[in-house]
Amino acid sequence: MFSQDKFTRVTSRCLSVLQSCHHRIANTSAKTRIVGAGALFLGAFTLGAAGFSPAEPDLKDAPVNPVSVELPLPNLAQQISTLEDNAQYYVNEEKVRSGDTLATLLNRLGVDDEQAASFIKSDTLARSVMQLRAGKRVVAQTDDSGELVRLSATLDDGSDNVRNLVISRDGDNFKADAAPAVLERRVEMRSGIIFSSLFAATDVAQIPDGVAMQLVDMFATNINFASDLRRGDRFNVVYETFWQNGDLVRTGRVLAGEFDNAGNRYQAVWFNEPGNKTGGGYYAFDGKSLKKAFLKSPLAFTRISSGFSMRLHPILGQWKQHTGVDFAAPTGTPIHAAADGVVDFVGQQNGYGNIVVIKHWSGYSTAYGHMSRFASGIKKGMKVGQNDVIGFVGMTGWATGPHLHYEFRVNNQPRNPLSVEVPNNQALTGPQMQRFRTVASDMQHRMAMLRVPGAPDVKLASR
Repeated sequence: MFSQDKFTRVTSRCLSVLQSCHHRIANTSAKTRIVGAGALFLGAFTLGAAGFSPAEPDLKDAPVNPVSVELPLPNLAQQISTLEDNAQYYVNEEKVRSGDTLATLLNRLGVDDEQAASFIKSDTLARSVMQLRAGKRVVAQTDDSGELVRLSATLDDGSDNVRNLVISRDGDNFKADAAPAVLERRVEMRSGIIFSSLFAATDVAQIPDGVAMQLVDMFATNINFASDLRRGDRFNVVYETFWQNGDLVRTGRVLAGEFDNAGNRYQAVWFNEPGNKTGGGYYAFDGKSLKKAFLKSPLAFTRISSGFSMRLHPILGQWKQHTGVDFAAPTGTPIHAAADGVVDFVGQQNGYGNIVVIKHWSGYSTAYGHMSRFASGIKKGMKVGQNDVIGFVGMTGWATGPHLHYEFRVNNQPRNPLSVEVPNNQALTGPQMQRFRTVASDMQHRMAMLRVPGAPDVKLASR
């Protein structure tokens, strides 16, 4: 604050300034004098007010009063007792390895509990842990002595029935429960280039084997994957995957695929009518069905060891017309029905060995010889669908190595199955076609994103 003497000096100075200004404006107009006097008055008032504003307090000289509070120390004995009263649990996570036994899996999980191991072996549901495929995750919770408190895993039998298995301790006993899993659906896109085989290319592209097999089924009526593949062939695929807690549980259906083979582009998109309980099918992007009356090859992967032509018979040593195509494949390779039909013969026939003959429509029939064994339940008169397994590759009859002798007959006359022309199923029309176009448009956009920039042009294969 200002002292009394300082206030007196400031006031006197202001009055002196006002008197001086009065003499300067004495000869000016009245209006000018009024404005000037007002301005000087406000300036003097401001100066005086500034003189009276309080100064900031100086805290460096302020007194300091220390405060002392006594705090109680924690009771360590009580804390230790509380921790001992609460059981301590340990959680371990492992993935099933090829060749794992229950003992090796539990050992990696830190489980040292004979009672738990006995329960898992004896309980029907708990025993499912022992059937888990390699790569599947198992989580175990144990106490500090290694006794099992809880074990969980996801059970997937390849169907839509995915369940979460929980084995838990219930007092001195154990119980096993399974509840439906809530899965997250994702749509994944991959592309690849053929350098040696389809499976080698899909491995490089990190595409599951199940998706690769679906690709084969999708294009089996157009591409023989044993003989038609060329180095540099390209493919794109869009498919479903299902996840739980960040782990891949299973792969689903291929939603769309594209295969560039020998200058031709084959395309397919999955379409199923809403409410259709019989299942959908694969169609070209123009709505034409990809399912032809006959598969181009009844085996997934083979090489042609003998074609439809004259040849020197390997056993008889005579030149003779070979009335079918021989597909070399390992013993036990599944053989699929080339088309819908009715089994006309199952048994042995001279040089054919174990053979199945299927009658189709309009005089068509197919024969499958040299089988090692027949598929379970196959008998004369039963209906079979295209792609159903009817037997397995062998070398019965007149055969020098494991292979399938496949014949295609029209009115009992053999024809070359690799060149015979067969029709496609009916195309989509009307309202179906409108709904299909919505699905196809999305998949066409995805395929465009997957195509490799700078890839050579290919022509769209006619259907």
